[in-house]
Amino acid sequence: MTKAIQDRGEGEAQPGRVTITALSAALGLSKSTVSRALNGYPDISERTRLRVRRGAETMGYRPLSHAQAIRTGRVRALGLVVQIGDHDAQRPFLADFLAGISVAASAEGWTLTVATADSEADAVRTMEQLVEDRKADGFILPRTLSHDARVALLRARGVPFVMFGRTADPEGCAWFDILGEAAMRDAVLHLAGLGHRRIAFVNGGTAYNYSRLRLQGYRDGLDAAGLPEDPELIRGGALNTDDGARETRALLALPQPPTAVVFAVDHAALGLYRACAERGLAVGRDVSVISYDGVPDGAHVQPPLSSFTVDTRAAGHRLAELLIDRIRGAAPETLRETARAAFADRGSAGPPRLSSEALSKRLATETT
Repeated sequence: MTKAIQDRGEGEAQPGRVTITALSAALGLSKSTVSRALNGYPDISERTRLRVRRGAETMGYRPLSHAQAIRTGRVRALGLVVQIGDHDAQRPFLADFLAGISVAASAEGWTLTVATADSEADAVRTMEQLVEDRKADGFILPRTLSHDARVALLRARGVPFVMFGRTADPEGCAWFDILGEAAMRDAVLHLAGLGHRRIAFVNGGTAYNYSRLRLQGYRDGLDAAGLPEDPELIRGGALNTDDGARETRALLALPQPPTAVVFAVDHAALGLYRACAERGLAVGRDVSVISYDGVPDGAHVQPPLSSFTVDTRAAGHRLAELLIDRIRGAAPETLRETARAAFADRGSAGPPRLSSEALSKRLATETT
């Protein structure tokens, strides 16, 4: 039965459909060579692979998915399970990210299977089902946790995956990640260069692996700037505007409040604007702020939020390429790449108008 399906899909002419036999004849290559070139086998040279792909595009050749799955054990589909409860699941981040993945997958003749989940446990169950139903050959994992149940599942099942992020245990992991820790270090050094000496840090969700890395980046920045670390200036668990406003209020209530704050997440940084407005403080003059993500909302506050921006479309594109390589057999240790975020200096970080002591006195006066 397998042989019959394969022959019908790849050998016999069907109305309006170009067969692999016709493609092979046009290129002057064997059917085996054309098939292996189209499926990315490493024994086929890049020159031949490109020639076959261009010929297929010119002639309009498309392999039948069921025949291809029988032949290779693959459905040529990348999987992505989006947790809709994540703090950035509804952002333009997702649209750009999906576009990047889709373009890269399409260029290789692959498709993208997208599913949603309400929680981490639901995401694991959804992945298990997609694997059982053969709806995806591998998965892209965004927003990795330090200890990630998705990683544990896919490792145990031997299913290829690539992370958009890193995790505490790198064994068997491939990734593409943005160096958020380098951004936090650069943010501290930028603020220190402007004259700030009391620089606070507000982290995101502590379960996310990026939180561990960005905290270390903040500490590295203090060390490079020759500034002491004050535990009172380190806050966490801020993922949205309400969280950011709460943490900013706590920082401003300190006997020696910070004159600048670095946020791990833009949406939380927007809460600083609210807290400063409540106390009559001008962002960028009385209190400076730098954050990370480059969300569009940051451009619509006054002054616009200075932030490290991420090209999520390019990230999605590269993740798809890496995952296809991983599915084709590349070792995960050879598929580990990082890039840097770009700093958009929009005006929310400036030289301190008040020292920490003067800021404390002003806030105390307004309170009384």
